[in-house]
Amino acid sequence: MRIEELKPNITVHGPLFPEPVQVIVTIPMGSAVKLVGKGIQSNSVFEPILSAEQVALLTASPALEPFDGDARKFRLGIEAMRLGLAYEYDPYFSLSIARVDPLPHQLEAVYEYFMKLPRIRFLLADDPGAGKTIMAGLLIKELKIRGLVKRVLIITPASLTFQWQRELKDKFRENFEIIRSDVLRANYGSNPWQEKDQVITSVSWVSRVEDAKESLLRSRWDLIIVDEAHKMSAYSSEKKPSPISLVSRWPR
Repeated sequence: MRIEELKPNITVHGPLFPEPVQVIVTIPMGSAVKLVGKGIQSNSVFEPILSAEQVALLTASPALEPFDGDARKFRLGIEAMRLGLAYEYDPYFSLSIARVDPLPHQLEAVYEYFMKLPRIRFLLADDPGAGKTIMAGLLIKELKIRGLVKRVLIITPASLTFQWQRELKDKFRENFEIIRSDVLRANYGSNPWQEKDQVITSVSWVSRVEDAKESLLRSRWDLIIVDEAHKMSAYSSEKKPSPISLVSRWPR
């Protein structure tokens, strides 16, 4: 572009600036020009003195944005926005994106009790085979859709860790990583609990291995789910059992 084309309120791009710059004012200085502008992204002030050759390296954005963008990316963006707001119009939205056919008592537990409280802290004591994993998966899905949780920890008996991982993947498309002693050793010097957002671990392993317990206590979680929580009670008569809930969401 030419010096006379530098006018207030246009946005210029080029190798002379680290970001797009909106022109505030231009001051002629002989054969050069002093440009005073504001960075679009950082709001930083730029005041370079540019020669005609340097101005020629700049390009200006059109006054009206052209409608020549990628239609596929626009559609994906609109779809992402729609999905982000879908729960406001469909109270059972997670059912439409999960591969489950829940029973009435499961819907009642999640939507009539769990979701209606500002702080979720429940002991879900139901019969074996009643679908507590499905209830937990529905809860995880709903809270993630609403943007209320990101980091989820599931503590289970050692024999059920892979079952939880498989069911959450198959039925809810949620990927959880199992952290065991080999993962802890492979990440020596770092805290894998803090680096992973969705984790499953064994209550027997994490409670007995001191390094695992200490590193876990240094991490923070939005939602903690404990399977068979009665196994976390005291193991001797000298210690009083502490109440542990199956589902607990830490307030932000």
